[in-house]
Amino acid sequence: MKYLKVSLPFLLFLTVQLHAQYPQGTVVYDHLYSELLENTGGEDPIRRITVYLPPGYEDSNERYPVIYYLHGFTWDDSLTMRADHLDHLLDNAIATGKISPVIVVAPDQYTLYRGSFYTNSSLTGKWADFTGTDLVDFIDAKYRTIKDPQSRGVAGHSMGGQGAIKMGMLFPEVFSVVYALSPAVLDVEKELGYYGAGYRRLPEIQSREELITGWEEFYPNVIVAMARAYSPNPNNPPFYIDVPYVFENGKMTVNHEVLEIWKQNSVIGMVDDHVRDLEKLTALKLDWGRNEENLHIPTTCREFSLMLEELGIEHYAEEYIGDHVDKLWTQDGRALNDMLPFFNLHLQFPE
Repeated sequence: MKYLKVSLPFLLFLTVQLHAQYPQGTVVYDHLYSELLENTGGEDPIRRITVYLPPGYEDSNERYPVIYYLHGFTWDDSLTMRADHLDHLLDNAIATGKISPVIVVAPDQYTLYRGSFYTNSSLTGKWADFTGTDLVDFIDAKYRTIKDPQSRGVAGHSMGGQGAIKMGMLFPEVFSVVYALSPAVLDVEKELGYYGAGYRRLPEIQSREELITGWEEFYPNVIVAMARAYSPNPNNPPFYIDVPYVFENGKMTVNHEVLEIWKQNSVIGMVDDHVRDLEKLTALKLDWGRNEENLHIPTTCREFSLMLEELGIEHYAEEYIGDHVDKLWTQDGRALNDMLPFFNLHLQFPE
């Protein structure tokens, strides 16, 4: 088999040319201070917000629906555009009719431990309330949005996927359509359960720097970030947390009180208290890859979908051939061909 050798500069040129064939929207970086994010955990209550404005926004007086996009763990709002090129996909989708012109808002919820989990915390701030209230109010006041929940959706990937579902459960009067790409940590299972290696490794780590450098300590990092959101303990250094599974003296023990708190904060644990809220949503979809490397994701996605089905809550759930990231941001990926058309179908756009 013969391969055509193509230089990197040529590939970059080709990418630019392919993108340039579509009218381009505008990416704006904004900042918002929120009293809800005042905290004792060292997090900055002033958050950057990335806003995509569709082509023609500056030259019209039209109002637009809004999709709030929640990034994943270790990621941020800026990388959603610079690395995932969501803005390019939006240009493509609008130009080809996959979605009508829409505003997309990505808030920065990258924390000191690389993720807020879109959860209210007594240590790090009220990230859920910030997302569902202050952020939406700020965007509605500053940009030409349609200020109606039927024209407001929320999506996210991984940590952001579970965040999107939580937003739908907590704020059904704010968001009407939810799309979760490979939502993570829907429950305390597999890597986050009794046999999770991260709990065994955690006692050997004594600093934030060890956790957040690269990917070597990914699951210990996840556990600490979740614990700072779900079960902070100001009297338990170095991370000021309690965890559901404690490994010491070569033995794993269960902290049942903390485990119950984690389950209550998980999407699956929240369902029973939010059945009526889920029923208020216009549309809800989650998807996940068959070859997902985070083993808890397919397991908990199926479990969540079955719960909704048994409760009679209309939703869409789909497993596709792919892993955690390989079928998301490409021309044949989920964002362009599934997520955006889903919002086009279920959000209310101007006539």
